[in-house]
Amino acid sequence: MSTWSTGSPERQRATLDAIARAWESRPWPHEGLLSYTVYAGSDGSTVLHHSHWRDEEAHREFSAGARNGRDARNADIDAAVPGIERLGLSKTRLYRSWSAGSGGERREPGAIVIVKVPFEHPDADRQRAWVDGVLEALGSDPVEGKGLISAHFHASTDGREVVNYAEWESEQAHIDALAAAGEGVGSPTPQWRRVRAFPGVAPGGTVARYRFAYGFVPS
Repeated sequence: MSTWSTGSPERQRATLDAIARAWESRPWPHEGLLSYTVYAGSDGSTVLHHSHWRDEEAHREFSAGARNGRDARNADIDAAVPGIERLGLSKTRLYRSWSAGSGGERREPGAIVIVKVPFEHPDADRQRAWVDGVLEALGSDPVEGKGLISAHFHASTDGREVVNYAEWESEQAHIDALAAAGEGVGSPTPQWRRVRAFPGVAPGGTVARYRFAYGFVPS
């Protein structure tokens, strides 16, 4: 996952259009890239890129390749919208997922919420233990699933961060959940209190809402 800052809603829209043109006009860049999805931030400025790769070796091969088309695509995007700020890249692996009971019916999310939780030191065991605690809290929450469709917890490959890719019914549902809990999403249960007091979590975590813009897959 990577994030760009465009600076305004108009520049955000122009960036999304430029991304679509750059990807639709070129061949698929690498067989190891399984999908590429772009989201528009509800702040009117950010753009989130989410790429799924077959494995880390495929991504390294792509990054080292001289003919992968990445530079040409970025050059086209930068020519259309000069001054885009690249804010950073997170390499992650999916660890565990949670979904609300819906009788087997697939609900389309109205908002994607990306929650980044940093840790004081690299520690893969601590990453997994934190996620396990959150899943226990979700499973025991008396308001379980109220607006939250699913949550997919990714551990960063450097051991320093957990990224939760959460699907919500709407942006307002997420806003309401934050306001109702008072301390973040989740009821004031013992399980959630343990999550909030989990040792080793560093300050500086972020929460950002997005909406789907484009999705690309190999033809």
